[in-house]
Amino acid sequence: MAAEQLAGAGVKVAVYDAMPSLGRKFLRAGIGGLNITHSEDQQRFLSRFGERQGELEPLLARFDSAALQQWCETLGVTTFVGSSGRVFPLEKKAAPLLRRWLARLRATNVSFYPRHRMVGWNDNGDCVFDHRGQQIATRADVTVFATGGSSWSALGSDGQWLSLFERRAIACAPFKPSNCGFNYSWPEPLMAEHYGRPLKNIGLSVEGDGEHRQREVKQGDALISHYGIEGSLVYTVSAAIRDQIDAGGAATVYWDLLPGSSSEKINAVFSGRKAGESVSNTLRKLGIKGAKAALLKSLSSKAQMQDTASLAALLKRLPQTLTSYRPIDEAISTAGGVCFSAVDDHLMIRSAPGYFCAGEMLDWEAPTGGYLLTACYATGYVAGCGAVAYLTDSAAAKGRA
Repeated sequence: MAAEQLAGAGVKVAVYDAMPSLGRKFLRAGIGGLNITHSEDQQRFLSRFGERQGELEPLLARFDSAALQQWCETLGVTTFVGSSGRVFPLEKKAAPLLRRWLARLRATNVSFYPRHRMVGWNDNGDCVFDHRGQQIATRADVTVFATGGSSWSALGSDGQWLSLFERRAIACAPFKPSNCGFNYSWPEPLMAEHYGRPLKNIGLSVEGDGEHRQREVKQGDALISHYGIEGSLVYTVSAAIRDQIDAGGAATVYWDLLPGSSSEKINAVFSGRKAGESVSNTLRKLGIKGAKAALLKSLSSKAQMQDTASLAALLKRLPQTLTSYRPIDEAISTAGGVCFSAVDDHLMIRSAPGYFCAGEMLDWEAPTGGYLLTACYATGYVAGCGAVAYLTDSAAAKGRA
């Protein structure tokens, strides 16, 4: 995206990629359907970026969800809004979009160099790449880094660049997993048959701190895994769970097994059940069956299951305590990277004029749903435009001199 802004301004651009082919993580994001952005209103969209909303708001104002959809149209890629509000290419695939994009870039004076891994800088300040064991130094008037986070290292984003930046005293935050699963020891054999099965239409919340102690209940789908829990609903609150585990060693989440029913409505069902009707049968009538029933049984005692007077409250707020998360390389994305304090409004590194940063290598995170890709596009756009402005200002300064 940064290369496109530079090439559009008539600048000769070279793109170096550590992997043998381009856009591997982008292609991975397209498996199952490329969710490129989200159609919700801007304020709600911005809220998805949590603590980094303030830093990302001016960047997304310059290239937002609507701009991204219009950009897709310029490539001949039509998008549509799904029932969840998520936006997809009509073909639901990443490869056609990437092929058209790369073809357009090659036609505008952009060259690509795969299998070039950056290993540092030489004494002249030139970027040094390793290419099949050979050290190659490249000199440029301006450089944009888009080196990714630290998850899915097999696709190229292994985070090895972080130590290079730290050695140059560029402020960076350590990487943490984001949009990740959490470990939990399920009772066997109760849960074994439900591994890999979804928890459909379920609610989830996490205890907060201070005056906002009870967080908003999120609603969606989760997944029971052999190691614990995962899925899109879990990812929406994964940052809060992770931070609490890091701070205190544990985090308690609360499941709402019936987000569409109030406690009063559930109590009325139990109060009106026929004599001799089992609790399990009443739960089935309420929709608590399969994976949901197994979740309830695994996280409660027999006494709690038989106490129908308080069962409604338990169904609406079923606690589960988590103490660890999955390895960072399994995470969909990562928090951490170059601190926003280290870059200016154009994403240029303050201590290294002419060097810009974009994408997941910056310290921000967001849930799945199109937010990650949109912010990557936006930061690439802003960094690319900033690089163009830097070159223009530099040329003007030389002219004045």
